[in-house]
Amino acid sequence: MKGTFSWKWAVLVLSVAAMVGLGCAKKQTVKSEGAPGAGGPGEVSAPAPGPVGEAPAKEAPVAPAPPAPAPAPAPAPPAAAAPGIAVTEERLSQFDDVRFDFDKSEVREDGRKTCQVVADYLRKNPKAKLQIEGHCDERGTAEYNLALGERRAAAVMTYLVSLGASKANLSTVSFGKEKPLDPGHDEGAWAKNRRAHFVLK
Repeated sequence: MKGTFSWKWAVLVLSVAAMVGLGCAKKQTVKSEGAPGAGGPGEVSAPAPGPVGEAPAKEAPVAPAPPAPAPAPAPAPPAAAAPGIAVTEERLSQFDDVRFDFDKSEVREDGRKTCQVVADYLRKNPKAKLQIEGHCDERGTAEYNLALGERRAAAVMTYLVSLGASKANLSTVSFGKEKPLDPGHDEGAWAKNRRAHFVLK
């Protein structure tokens, strides 16, 4: 009777020990699978569940902010037309224009002073080439004004030659009324448009 009791007691103790041992082993396995990087050799840890198609979130290093670009310089405002510089597309000149009276091509006293400045420059710069453009106001036909513009340019060239400028370095062209300096339709605008304009080549 005593031997039977001892044998049953031994089986019970072994059963309890086996159950405890299995329970601990199972608990450790679950714990190992749940903790990333805790698996032993040959074990692959399962990634933490996340949205399908999205890579596991990683903290990216904070990159320094790029330097702010220097502000672009503001475009310079267009310069106002100086004496002798047309607001149309004609080329700029460092010389004043020679002005003319209505329907005339004779060089006036103020125009002679301008021509003196131009002639002095040409004598000091013998290789400089100068084109003289003849212009008219808007009144009259295009053909008449082309001829008048040519007479005005020729009169200025003749006067420059009389002041010592080389005729070989001078040329003339007439624009008639096609390139007004002032687009107005009054005597003030017309007086500005009756001119000879100098362009260095």
